[in-house]
Amino acid sequence: MRDAAIVLLTLNEIDGLRLLWDEIPVHAFRETVAVDGGSTDGTREFLAERGIPILDQSIPGRGVAFRVAADACRSERLIFYSPDGNEDPADIERLDDLLLGGARLAIASRFAQGAINEEDVGSFRPRSWVNQTLTMLANLTFNSGTYITDTINGFRALRRDDLLALNTSVKRFPIEYQISIRAMRRGWPIAELATVEGQRAGGESKALSWPVGKDHLRVFLTELPGAKLLRER
Repeated sequence: MRDAAIVLLTLNEIDGLRLLWDEIPVHAFRETVAVDGGSTDGTREFLAERGIPILDQSIPGRGVAFRVAADACRSERLIFYSPDGNEDPADIERLDDLLLGGARLAIASRFAQGAINEEDVGSFRPRSWVNQTLTMLANLTFNSGTYITDTINGFRALRRDDLLALNTSVKRFPIEYQISIRAMRRGWPIAELATVEGQRAGGESKALSWPVGKDHLRVFLTELPGAKLLRER
């Protein structure tokens, strides 16, 4: 059994859980926990019926959920997975394998060679273009190693102690961007695997393009050497 935890990040994801549950390799891992942002659609009941511990957040936000998981889990490695249909559960063990192979941060990339993201079916790809622009900025400014193709995707893994050592501060969606930048600044080995991003299963994305894009840019500016901390809303 892997000395690692699958961290399910949930907020009203009952459709995705029903669709994907049998494919999530919970029995291969020491722990599986859910950090729930206040689901009201049956998500909590679904997880409780399967014996999955549910960690509540006193403060909303995806960044807070990362830190809640790091504080609660006791496994050496953490794999963050959102059961919304976008992320392929077959990649969970592959991400952990990258950590076992020496990476300090492992990312399921939607833009690596062979990857597919959900916008690939159309010619107008605003989300993809914004993601790749932010990724380019991070690489040019902070990265001295191999170019990282997807600094933003939340489907990722790292050691619990490393996450705590990064001393993250972001409360919302740009937590992944801050993690990537801080790992780059420390010169940590970062590994990626090409992933196939599926279509969302039910509901709407919680990541609204303009507010989330603005928050990512704020993170980039605050991480610049010598930058003054910009207060988060």
